[in-house]
Amino acid sequence: MSKVIQLSIPGMQCSGCVTAIEKALNSEAGVTRSEVNLETRSASVETDASLSVLIDAIKAAGFDATEIAADDKGLSA
Repeated sequence: MSKVIQLSIPGMQCSGCVTAIEKALNSEAGVTRSEVNLETRSASVETDASLSVLIDAIKAAGFDATEIAADDKGLSA
């Protein structure tokens, strides 16, 4: 079952960064959709893949990433 994972990606500086990260995420098995936002330096990924797979893909593209916890999104767990 797909889930949506929110990621913080602080190193993004341009639209080229967004493209590289989206390409890296979308190339992973289990990723249905990814939306990377330069303004908020974050990504929303609909996926069956694990968090570590997503973070590893972003690191391979040259960026750091961490999960945005539900508490950080203003949601109750």
